[in-house]
Amino acid sequence: MSKAQEDMNFIYRDPNQPVEARVRDLLSRMTLKEKAGQMTQIERRVATPDAIKDLSIGSILSGGGSGPFDDNALTALSSDWADMVDGFQKSALESRLGIPLIYGIDAVHGNNNIYGATIFPHNVGLGSTRDADLARKIGEATALEVRASGIHYTFAPCVAVCRDPRWGRCYESYSEDTEIVRKMTSIVTGLQGQPPHEHPKGYPFVAGRNNVIACAKHFVGDGGTDRGINEGDTISSYEDLERIHMAPYLDCISQGVSTVMASYSSWNGRKLHTDRFLLTEVLKDKLGFKGFVISDWEGLDRLSEPRGSNYRFCISTAVNAGIDMVMVPFKFDFVEDLIFLVESGKISMARIDDAVERILRVKFVAGIFEFPFTDRSLLDTVGCKLHRDLAREAVRKSLVLLKNGKDSKKPFLPLERNAKRIFVTGTHADNLGYQCGGWTVTWYGGSGRTTIGTTILDAIKAAVGNETEVIYEEFPSADTLAHPDFSFAIVAVGEEPYAETLGDNTGLVIPFNGADIISLVANSIPTLVILVSGRPLLLEPWLLEKMDALIAAWLPGSEGGGITDVIFGDYDFKGQLPMTWFKQVDQLPLHIGINSYDPLFPLGFGLTSTKENSSN
Repeated sequence: MSKAQEDMNFIYRDPNQPVEARVRDLLSRMTLKEKAGQMTQIERRVATPDAIKDLSIGSILSGGGSGPFDDNALTALSSDWADMVDGFQKSALESRLGIPLIYGIDAVHGNNNIYGATIFPHNVGLGSTRDADLARKIGEATALEVRASGIHYTFAPCVAVCRDPRWGRCYESYSEDTEIVRKMTSIVTGLQGQPPHEHPKGYPFVAGRNNVIACAKHFVGDGGTDRGINEGDTISSYEDLERIHMAPYLDCISQGVSTVMASYSSWNGRKLHTDRFLLTEVLKDKLGFKGFVISDWEGLDRLSEPRGSNYRFCISTAVNAGIDMVMVPFKFDFVEDLIFLVESGKISMARIDDAVERILRVKFVAGIFEFPFTDRSLLDTVGCKLHRDLAREAVRKSLVLLKNGKDSKKPFLPLERNAKRIFVTGTHADNLGYQCGGWTVTWYGGSGRTTIGTTILDAIKAAVGNETEVIYEEFPSADTLAHPDFSFAIVAVGEEPYAETLGDNTGLVIPFNGADIISLVANSIPTLVILVSGRPLLLEPWLLEKMDALIAAWLPGSEGGGITDVIFGDYDFKGQLPMTWFKQVDQLPLHIGINSYDPLFPLGFGLTSTKENSSN
């Protein structure tokens, strides 16, 4: 009898069998240790062949900046990632039952951890486009580049409804408006593929080898915390939580989203990782979600003070609440502790079986048993022209024109590409890392040429006429500003990259003395300001008055050419604010539906070069 014939004797190895039959068969053959291993997700830095094989580890992930070559992320290409992931997979397939693992990564604006991948605008910029079809296409492109690197699973999309720009993850949210966020969940279909019409609601779906397992996050209310504090407390009625923050999950579930990540945050003082009502009674029972719920990074450690203490209690509380897979990510003690808790009656075997069924269901649905290794033919899609053109389209559609001329009858834009002399300045004019923002190559992002792409300055030089002289200084000098013959200046300023709690900000002023740079240049030269940021920032009236034009460019990613496409008039502005732009920080939180709504620019505001206002 051949090995293939032997394999068919096991129902779970037969791809012609129904998924649920395969799940039941495999589950019946598993030991408690193997079940605990499947519920475990570890970081690649602690993943050894023996641990993967002996514990039957269910999943491995790369944290931000963690890749094949620890010492230099910029040297690891997609092919190197594929080699690494396939090596881990080989160990998993050598386990007793040969259960493949799934490898996860935060591909939140393209396959952003990997050098040379296409970097799309962060979600706040995509929310400006209101373009669901564009979001779907970005999901499709991202899925191809992720699968080219051997990875099966992305922790995306974030479907938070951000109600306060002080939150350090504001740029990961499409909008403060639930309906806009719901619209942009189409990225799930892009990532996973389009389920057939008869696909059962709540059941996970992955179309094939060109698609990835998606993850709707962070369930639930992460964007509504008091004062925008990351991992804070969302204080609201259940009705408001459901209406504002939970609604996008219904759209994700209807598209067959395979996994949901629990939020670090709390709801009315109760941590989501321990909230059985929300995770089990609502998400799984009421909404009918049949995929698996995963914890966030060290999410269980955060359930006790000091962090990591009383760990067995944290495990029992979280697993009994409905967490199916635990992003440990370093503690192998988790497997032993979980086994102890089951054997001592603190966690029922039924709860373990439910969790493992959900994990196996996703693996079978995603075709990982049949195709565990990388399809190397996809490597040509990484950073390809088609994807970069799509990212460039996303940039130009995301730009929001906030001011166009000191006199509304004399628009400043579009700019003259054949102008004699142009001054380009600012911290963000020639800094690809700043342009891409957090979650780019590393967790928090970086400065300089962190990946392959086109800076704003690169794009300007490529767009202007052959006779146009472009003068660039990162910081404007007095000597340069003394020259009277500049046609106009382009000043690009904004935020340095950040992620999560590191981005919480109560002042929201333009960093690096951005306001002073704008003022200095605008005093001497007619000035277009391009603000590169993950959220609205403070714009004092005196500063706004000095500018001739102002664009909110958000965090546009690797394709700066999308900016010059619009400022020189090849395309008109289409973007509309996804967030209310406040006047003063003491107004915050300021969003639609609030009393005394008195913004600098309202939700939906956006000028065009040809019409006064395109806001809806």
